[in-house]
Amino acid sequence: MEEKEIFNEIIRIIEEFVKDNSLLKTARPETNIIKDLKVNSARLVDIIIKAEDAFDIEIDDDDADSIKTIGDAVRVVIRKTSEVEA
Repeated sequence: MEEKEIFNEIIRIIEEFVKDNSLLKTARPETNIIKDLKVNSARLVDIIIKAEDAFDIEIDDDDADSIKTIGDAVRVVIRKTSEVEA
């Protein structure tokens, strides 16, 4: 799966948890999920769980803790999906 496809899927997952979807229109890899998109930390956990299901991967606690931005989430998914394929 291409990086852009993963980014778009992450946005689709996040969309369910963002109160103001207009914030997603300007979302970029450096967009902070909690600060910029106003998602609380409990919802971030839900986003991570949905990403695990969507990409058929497991995200451990260290990787989950490293996810602050959309780009962080994309990088974790890329790494985890490549580990599964290897």
